[in-house]
Order: sequence, then structure tokens, then C-alpha cells
Amino acid sequence: MKRRDVLAGATAFVASPAFAQTQAGPAPAGPTRVAFETPQGRIVLEIYPDKAPITSRNFLRYVDAKRYDGATFYRASRAPTEPQIGLVQGGVQNDPKKLFPPIAHESTTLTGLRHKDGTISLARWAQGTATADFFICSGDAAYLDANPSASGDNAGFAAFGQVVEGMDVVRKILAMHTSPTAGSGSMHGEMLDPPVPILTVRRAP
Repeated sequence: MKRRDVLAGATAFVASPAFAQTQAGPAPAGPTRVAFETPQGRIVLEIYPDKAPITSRNFLRYVDAKRYDGATFYRASRAPTEPQIGLVQGGVQNDPKKLFPPIAHESTTLTGLRHKDGTISLARWAQGTATADFFICSGDAAYLDANPSASGDNAGFAAFGQVVEGMDVVRKILAMHTSPTAGSGSMHGEMLDPPVPILTVRRAP
């Protein structure tokens, strides 16, 4: 699995980076926990507004507006030879009723965060197009970090938190059935069939 493969299918909604916002509502200064409830179990994340303020504020804005309620985990991208390694992607896809404006990109070179086992990161196409969709890594994924020495789009993805409970649920979703025909480009064959409902997403104690 390579950065370009994830980037090509990392979001179902592409917005013009010219409209990217640098702020996305209030957020606390320190780590904030958020709980996903799914039929497969509970996933608890720790979000880092102190390290990735723009991305964290954006994510928490969707959480507080309850816009992830009724969304889905819809993609499971598995390494061909190590199916326990990969990522699960979720969000509202391209539902215009649930989208806030896109935000500015926060590179891992700015935040100091890295894509490790359990990292949550914001999906995007070009820089400044990220909105609601996100992915969670299963296994370390340094290829998703910014790499200034690489050619092309080398800014990576905007990591902003970490799973602290429920990685077994993430891996259960990663192992679920995918359609052999659904999805286009790098997402072909990676669309969960059926998708996993996200029942609620709330801040947690």
C-alpha cells in the first residue's frame, strides 16, 4: 500500500482548497476523548487539539453537531499480504446536508504526530479539501506522514488523534466483507458490503 493509493481514494468529497478555512469552531486546549458506538462495538479516541488544532476543531465540530450519527464506516483497505494491516475509512461521504466548509491542511511536520497503529487522520484529496471523512490506521503507516523529500503531493495526511479503546473493533471492521466490484480507482474492491453503521459519536469522560 502506498501514499498515492490512499490519497486517490481518501475522500468521497472534493472541495476547492481556495475555500479552506483555518479555524473550525472552539476546542479545548488538551486531549479530548470521543466515543463511537457501532454494532460491532465501541471505539474510543483521544483527540489532540493542542497538537492539531485546526483538524481537531473541525472533527469536534462534526461530533458536537451530531453529524456523524447515522454515518458509516464504508471502506476497508487491507495490505494484500498482511490483511490485518491497513485502514478503515468512515464519515458522511458526500452528503451536502452534513458538510461544513473544508479546512486548511495540518501536516505531520507541523503537528509532530505520526500515523501509527490506531491513529485517526482526516481524509483529503488536494491540500485544503478535507471535510468530514476520516480513517483509522491498523498497523503503523509511516507512508501516510508528510515527506518533504518526496516528489509530487508529499504533505501526507492530517493525523489528529489516537484510538485508546476498541482497536479490536477497528480490526474486526477491517476484516469484514468488501464488494469485489464496488468502488472506483484505488477504492475498487475496498467498499464494505454492507457498510458498518455509526450509531452515535459523542464526547466521552
